[in-house]
Amino acid sequence: MTLPLSILDLSTIQSGSTPAEAIRRSLDLARAADELGYRRYWVAEHHSTASHAGTAPEILIAALTQATSRIRLGSGGVLLANYSPLKVAEQFMTLEALAPGRIDLGIGRSVGGDERTGQALRTAGLQAFPSFFPLLQAFLLDAGGRQPFPLGHPLKGVQAQPWGPTHPDLFVLCSSARSAAIAGQLGVGMVYAEFLSGQGSTEAISAYRAAFRPSLFRRAPHAATAIAVFAADTTEDARRLDAPRRAWVVGEAEGLLEVFPSVEAAEARLADKAGHSAIAAAEARALVGDGPTVRAGLAAKLAETGADELFVIAAGPSLDDQVRSLELMIAA
Repeated sequence: MTLPLSILDLSTIQSGSTPAEAIRRSLDLARAADELGYRRYWVAEHHSTASHAGTAPEILIAALTQATSRIRLGSGGVLLANYSPLKVAEQFMTLEALAPGRIDLGIGRSVGGDERTGQALRTAGLQAFPSFFPLLQAFLLDAGGRQPFPLGHPLKGVQAQPWGPTHPDLFVLCSSARSAAIAGQLGVGMVYAEFLSGQGSTEAISAYRAAFRPSLFRRAPHAATAIAVFAADTTEDARRLDAPRRAWVVGEAEGLLEVFPSVEAAEARLADKAGHSAIAAAEARALVGDGPTVRAGLAAKLAETGADELFVIAAGPSLDDQVRSLELMIAA
């Protein structure tokens, strides 16, 4: 049985590589995912980090529309507090024009950086989400020909071009049961970021389904969870190739902001930090092993959480390692 799998690509920067190379690798990985039959390929938004290169998902998605032909493409996610809802609607209606029926708009509620970065972005802050999100919904429904602004609305006549006839699917990225319930109340899809904590998906998805209200975006709930996964031909190889991720988590816990280390440097750090609590945390929030072990774990995760779909984090020391991991995960 083929599992309902999608990909969240954080455009991680590997040792010996550059941020520009990380962005170009995302294009190659998306081509492979398209050929392998993954459902969606989403790219992230982070700012002013040493480890992740993706800052402009709308631009990267535009390139991906020309590099792929079947897979759905989206953001995981656009950080709405940083932008005008009209501008986000215009960007994603443009993407919908480039790849009709293949665009997802995943929205995050955070700023995506520290306070100084937020100031540089001129973010409106977390408090803006409750007013920004309904505006975004309204602009998309108006531009998609589904529901025009009512007469007398102050924005009547302001349209997000290019006009329809379709609009992107809409999701909220969640990190708690509370935010999942908000996604349900808004009547859109949700994706829970389990890769951040290694737990909480079951409770979040349950809260989302309980709170769900049908909308013009979605008549029935659709819940997904995003988890860190790495597969290789043997469990030993998988653990070795996953060492940079685990070592990076340890470094992050100690305030070390850096690119993902090489396999050799990662193994040395993990040996030096044996017993560090962050190592156990890194182990707990990922599924790592050979193909059959990982596929069984993914199937168990679907059953355990009640998710409709799983997003796997696309990471690895090299493009070949990443592609092989994706092949093993989706093998029938």
